[in-house]
Amino acid sequence: MPLPEAQSIEYTKEAQLTARLSNEIKHFWQQGLFASFNGLDKIRINYAAFTQADEAECIVVVTGRSESYLKYQELTFDLHQQGFNVFLIDHRGQGLSQRLLQNRYKGYIKNFDHYALDLQQFISEIVNPTCHNAFNNGLNNVKQTKPHLLAHSMGGAIAIRMMQLFPTTVKSAVLTSPMIAVNNGNIPNWLAKTIIYSGNKLDSWFSDEANYFIGQTGFASTPFVENELTQSSVRYQHFIELYQNNETIQLGGVTTHWLAESIAANKNIFTDLEKLSTPILLLQAGSDTVVSNEAQNEFCQQLHQINTKYCPDGKPFVINNAFHELLFEQDQYRTLAINQALTWFRTHSN
Repeated sequence: MPLPEAQSIEYTKEAQLTARLSNEIKHFWQQGLFASFNGLDKIRINYAAFTQADEAECIVVVTGRSESYLKYQELTFDLHQQGFNVFLIDHRGQGLSQRLLQNRYKGYIKNFDHYALDLQQFISEIVNPTCHNAFNNGLNNVKQTKPHLLAHSMGGAIAIRMMQLFPTTVKSAVLTSPMIAVNNGNIPNWLAKTIIYSGNKLDSWFSDEANYFIGQTGFASTPFVENELTQSSVRYQHFIELYQNNETIQLGGVTTHWLAESIAANKNIFTDLEKLSTPILLLQAGSDTVVSNEAQNEFCQQLHQINTKYCPDGKPFVINNAFHELLFEQDQYRTLAINQALTWFRTHSN
């Protein structure tokens, strides 16, 4: 069953972005709540919250690998302008949250599901109480509500695992370019797994700390003409400058152990498909080279067979010619992605 036609809404445009970041968005961002909580093993997890004064649905933005919520100021502003409460989380080991290794630039996670446990705790302890208060608008009888998830890339895999481990946590989810599996390029899956597993085993034997995977290094910026994330030069330039000017949020490449955990997450996602009970829409970037679109197709096909509320028509909603970062792409791709997401959330709201 196709989605209802998304309403045409004006969001921040590329031509407006620089001026808005200096004025409207800067002022808006200063009104947010910025705090932290202790996740699993007492790791500090930082988050941000932007709430409305009246009844509003809640969206939790689940960011991708190496990202900080600071990168999402334009999106948060646009979602808030559309009447939503918006909550954002920095995952353990990246962004403003506590790093996990002595070398703070290494992309590392002990167990992939730790991300999911942090997300569930964030929703349970921070998002839900705040949402209930905003939704209730000061009345004594608290009306129970649940948030929606807007999850990107690695955040998509985290969101799926969280929904599998805690099936009743959210109302609906939109996954943009989710990392169901990483893109191995021309390397066969069996060979990639062999290299990763062998390297991870050697690390555990001979190293005190997880090592970078082959070819991975510390933090570095890629010139726009070589980037595979977005075709929007202005959005790319703004988040590159954000990271260059904020050493605290910089992160380098992935460790071999992180890759081994991402493979484990991929396996668990497909093993536990029947545990999902949340309506899911998957937005696929047609020209994505970062994650595997084939894995996204397989995910949607299998999920739709279990329940037709997942992945309408049994496949992703494809945004042709778009790069990986749908929410930071050129206007024509970004607007379509946000419209589809908000249509999905409104369809599954109270």
